[in-house]
Parts: sequence; C-alpha cells; structure tokens
Amino acid sequence: MSTVKFAVPKGSIEEVTFKLIEQAWQSVSGRGRTYRVRLSDPEIEVKILRPQEIPTYVQEGFYDVGITGRDWILEAKADIEVLLDLEIGRVKQVIAVPASFPYSNLDDLISDFAAKGKTLRFSSEYLTTTSAHIKATKAYKKHFGNADPTIITPWLRVGENKNVQIFLSFGATEAKPPEDVDAIFDITETGTTLVQNNLKIIDTVAESTAVLVANKKALKDAAKREKIADMIALMRGVVEARKKLHLFVNVKKENLDRLLQTLPALKRPTVSPLSEEGWFSVNTIIDKNEFIRIVPKMRKLAQGLVVLEPKQILPLEEINLDGYS
Repeated sequence: MSTVKFAVPKGSIEEVTFKLIEQAWQSVSGRGRTYRVRLSDPEIEVKILRPQEIPTYVQEGFYDVGITGRDWILEAKADIEVLLDLEIGRVKQVIAVPASFPYSNLDDLISDFAAKGKTLRFSSEYLTTTSAHIKATKAYKKHFGNADPTIITPWLRVGENKNVQIFLSFGATEAKPPEDVDAIFDITETGTTLVQNNLKIIDTVAESTAVLVANKKALKDAAKREKIADMIALMRGVVEARKKLHLFVNVKKENLDRLLQTLPALKRPTVSPLSEEGWFSVNTIIDKNEFIRIVPKMRKLAQGLVVLEPKQILPLEEINLDGYS
C-alpha cells in the first residue's frame, strides 16, 4: 500500500478547507484534538500545518500533496504543481496606507517619500512578494534603480536600499500604521477590517485562492499518481457541486415538451412516468445562477418543484496527470 501524505492548512482557511474535505471523504475524525486527522481512506495521511509552510514542505517532499494559497506559493517561490483550484479562501493582496495620507497609488507614495528624503516603511508577512512588487514600480526604478529594499526580521536584515524598508509582520498587520510603519502589504476579503483601522487601499496586487498542490516526484510514482488522481476527482466533485442545483419537478404530459424546449438549462434530464396517469417527473442539474431565471417558466408549466444542493458531482472521467510526469 502506497500512502499519500497530505498537508492541510491551519488558520483563516482551515474551516472552509475542512468543510470541503468532509464533503469529499464523508468522514473526518480526530480534528480539534490533534494536528493529525484521519479520513475514511486509510491510504491518505493528513497533517495540519500553517499554509505558509505547506508550499516549501511539499516542494521538499515531506508531503506528497497539500492545500495552500496561491499567495504563499508565490511568496515561497515553490517549485510544485498546482493541480486544482478549490475556489475557497479567496482574498486580494493589497497595499494600504492611513486614510489621512494624500496618496492614491503606490507610485505617488514612493515618489513623495523619496523627494522628501524620508524612509518609507512597510509591514507585511509577504516579504519577497512585497519587495518584488515595490521594485517593479516606475517610481522605485526612477529613484532607487535596481537596489533591493531592506527586509528586516528579528533574525535577518538583507537589501541595500535603506530608504525603503519592509518589516516582517507576525499578524495584526493592519494595526501597524501609522506609528510603526507607513504602509502595509496584506490580504483582505472585503476591505472592512482595513477601513475599521482607518486605512485605505492604494494598490491591488493580486488575487489568491486555495489550491491543491503536489510534489513533482510524487507525481512520477505510479501508485501515488493513482491515489492523487482519486483525490482530485473527489475534491473537484465538491467544487463543481457548489455551483449547481439538483431539481426535481412534476409535469403534466401535455406540458412536458414545452418544459424541455423552453428551459435550455435542462440538459439531458431524466424523465420518468409517475404512478398517476398523464404525469411525469423530471430531474436535472442546473447552474445556480440560472435558477432565478427559470423559476417563472417552471411555475407556469410544472408543479411540485424540489430543489437540492448536491454534495458532489463526479463525472468519473479519466484524470490525466501525464503532463506533470
């Protein structure tokens, strides 16, 4: 038996990740008491880790697969394969400053501090991403050329440009300005927390979601590839199911053709005769965003509409991982 080691994230996306995992594997035990949990599949070993650690640990082969944010993959510069966008943990990476600051974009912020000879200080958990983004701006190139901003942590200080400094944040980054730093590079879902801390966004850097990733060597192992393909199928089934609705509706025989013809959302529905003469049951899967549009039509042509949210939709097609081998 070839065991697949699976790292899942602790912290802000832990709850939504485990909801997805519970839907995919039906049974999850041990959570809350330990960092090691058990799925219904004994061939998968699960451990809970910080999402910041997972890209590097998967790259190094400590784990075969993991769930982490695209933001942390970029920050770690991890050489791993992204297998599936789980469409959860959606956040934006932004740069924010005190609302009282007159700047509306990052270039203006950098230019003004440089013109006044003031040291510009940032706080972030994303040190390499922040540095790379700042260096790519026109204002930074104009005033500081290709010099690296100084990155400052309790154990490390690198970068030759002391006029722009990036301090490692251990959390509560939004609380740092204006006393400790001038700007922050942070993630946000809605921006509400930033506003509550009297900050405003002056630059949106990127959007991130949680993804399933894999170690490249693990994908070359035939047994592990098969198990990872199963994992992709189960999790993709949950991702797709969350976008769909399962409809059951009863319709008279004389309205059946009209119902099927006027509702293009009903693709290859199952049509079954009911015990009552002249009535049929129709059940099908539709996109959630189509539901409101088709309700008025169904109300005129059918009766007894039942709406269910599917837990999983598994096409059971072959998952090709050859491109990763």
